[in-house]
Amino acid sequence: MAATGECSRGLVFANLVDFDMLYGHRLDVEGYARALEEVDAFLPRILSALGPRDLLILMADHGCDPVGPSTDHSREYVPVLVAGPGVRGGVNLGTRATLADMGASIADNFGLHLEQGKSFLEEIVR
Repeated sequence: MAATGECSRGLVFANLVDFDMLYGHRLDVEGYARALEEVDAFLPRILSALGPRDLLILMADHGCDPVGPSTDHSREYVPVLVAGPGVRGGVNLGTRATLADMGASIADNFGLHLEQGKSFLEEIVR
């Protein structure tokens, strides 16, 4: 990585585990809301740092509703949001068959192919 914080190619993966561990599983609605507000406030900084071909993908690995009836995983479907300078707006990716679609799309972005999952890259990139 260059001293400026830029790199020409790569993958940055961040797991915001607090949503799950601290707020979802503990049914802490207020904490969950505060965490969402913090991430929302930080998004413009992330988006402004994206290069012309960069993608920002926000999603969860499973659902844990902080207002659910239990502290276990409570949702089978999770939202997927994709943004970036080359991303078409308003694309509905529908209900995906598997979480492996995310891996297939990321691999596709780097010119690779995975045996599992169906890439949605062509649906979202201009």
